[in-house]
Amino acid sequence: MPLQPFDPDTTTKYLLVSGGVISGIGKGVIASSLGVLLKSIGLKVTAIKIDPYMNIDAGLMSPTEYDEAQSEAQDVCEADTDARHGECFVLDDGGEVDLDLGNYERYLNITLTRENNITTGKIYQHVINLEREGEYLGNELQKWIQRVAKVPVDSSRERPDICIIELGGTVGDIESAPFVEALRCLRRRAGQNNFLHCHVSLVPVINGEQKTKPTQAAIKDVRSAGLSPDIIACRCSEPLAKSTTDKLAMFCQVDSEQVVAVHDVPSTYHVPLLLASQGLVSLLRDVLRLDSLSIPVSYVSLGAETWNTWKTLITTHDRAYETVKICLVGKYTSLHDSYLSVRKSLEHASMRCARKLEIIWLDSTHLEHETLSKSPAAFHKAWTHLCDASGILVPGGFGHRGTEGMVAAANWARESRVPYLGICLGMQIAVIEFCRNVCGIKNAQSEEKEEKLPENPVIINMPEVSRKATGAGMRLGLRNTLFQDNSGFSRLRALYESEAPQTDGLPAASDATTTATADGEPTLKGSPSALPIISERHRHRFEVNPKYIATMASHGLDFIGKDESGERMEILELRDHPWFVGVQYHPEYLSRVLRPSMPYLGFVTAAAAYGDQQLDKARETVNGFSHGAMNGV
Repeated sequence: MPLQPFDPDTTTKYLLVSGGVISGIGKGVIASSLGVLLKSIGLKVTAIKIDPYMNIDAGLMSPTEYDEAQSEAQDVCEADTDARHGECFVLDDGGEVDLDLGNYERYLNITLTRENNITTGKIYQHVINLEREGEYLGNELQKWIQRVAKVPVDSSRERPDICIIELGGTVGDIESAPFVEALRCLRRRAGQNNFLHCHVSLVPVINGEQKTKPTQAAIKDVRSAGLSPDIIACRCSEPLAKSTTDKLAMFCQVDSEQVVAVHDVPSTYHVPLLLASQGLVSLLRDVLRLDSLSIPVSYVSLGAETWNTWKTLITTHDRAYETVKICLVGKYTSLHDSYLSVRKSLEHASMRCARKLEIIWLDSTHLEHETLSKSPAAFHKAWTHLCDASGILVPGGFGHRGTEGMVAAANWARESRVPYLGICLGMQIAVIEFCRNVCGIKNAQSEEKEEKLPENPVIINMPEVSRKATGAGMRLGLRNTLFQDNSGFSRLRALYESEAPQTDGLPAASDATTTATADGEPTLKGSPSALPIISERHRHRFEVNPKYIATMASHGLDFIGKDESGERMEILELRDHPWFVGVQYHPEYLSRVLRPSMPYLGFVTAAAAYGDQQLDKARETVNGFSHGAMNGV
């Protein structure tokens, strides 16, 4: 996407969120929550994340640190450049970005682009290219932000009223210094009442006392860098005492109303409610002079309606007492943020189902026979957890490590009729398991898993994707999937068809879900030969080998969704199973708090039903035992 000419207009308002004391303090959630409050009063909001690392994007960053990181880096497309980065989030345009952009999209129901994520490497590359062309005139970061802040991100296709900017890392780090200076200049360029700075800091509790010195030092560092926070958001394990708030206000030279307590809450979805309860909306109105904006009445009504829906959903979920237990069988389970979007999608679905969510984080290597000899306790514990789950989810991943454990999990789910959802790699795992154990193809394997070409490669490298390419070298972004003629039985198709058109309530240009005839030509809904078309985001280099499709179909595995060419398998589903679904795409990237992803919703619903059935059987067993004991049996 080519950059647009710089527009010096200063009417856009900005809200900067930075952090101090420690990293990972919750800036992304707080930034997203502030956006929810702004949208609740009818404003159009966009967001930008600044990451001060040298990578061009997040595509080659390792989600977590593990022993095999270096050995897998060559064939995983996950170089060990940052050991604790978490997941890579993918956008409609194929941008591989920081996971916080996922927070923005989920909370604010917006669609961002790769330009909404700025990294040191990306901005340096941009500056160097301009310099080589003789067009570098300075202030490029400010220009970038002001340009991107004007790009529409919702269905209204209108310019946003306010742009939230999150500065990654902590203020005071040497790598973020150039960005801090640029943001200082941006504040001056934006003008009075057009820029608000929220600094997130930590208030630790030591021996029962809330300590304010770390926050005082953090604010001193921020001011020495040229910024002056308008709001101090204090993260703490417990609600701030009034004496703590007053002390921070006095030593940080702000009013007590500008010190906001963000203590631990049951879920991150409570944070907007927590901020609203402390008068943040009024403070935002005053500092940014939001009343001077002309907001259509329909947008104000929609914002209020969305806010009420949010509150109702969260408070209703707080009262839920039944639990759904999901076992996530993955490669990077040591860091839960490696699967952040998956976890959030499960939360969205469980809230819709009015169930408490319990996730069992299971390292797939612990299910493999090698673990039985090395660590029998870990092996048996892993299998106990797997057998106790009401649903089994195998998410995406790269490389060979742990894949045999995933195959074992898929086999257990299929044979035991436990609800199963395979995402990307998880779908490929289901194909491998089915070919081995149902089709009788004993050596079925993926080309990704073997250094040499396997005897029966049921999963192959996509022809158009280079084996050597790394950065942005996969099939990325939003792609269409067409349900096939054999999909009439599909529960997943029924869910997609029952889903209302994707919208944020604003006037939309078109529906996200369309239909097509069997040959792929678009047609109107309700026509006799209409087949649903869905659009989901992808991130993969391997696909199901078309040569084995007929064999699998003859044994009962239906591929009910394909790409527009009809050659690439996108969705599989078993007919005689409560829920056994695999999708090549990543539906978690489009899941929203108020609009759960359909594959996840169907999966959690099936898992909840399976759990209820198991509970009923357990009760019958207990009742039967009790009855027998009373009769002397």
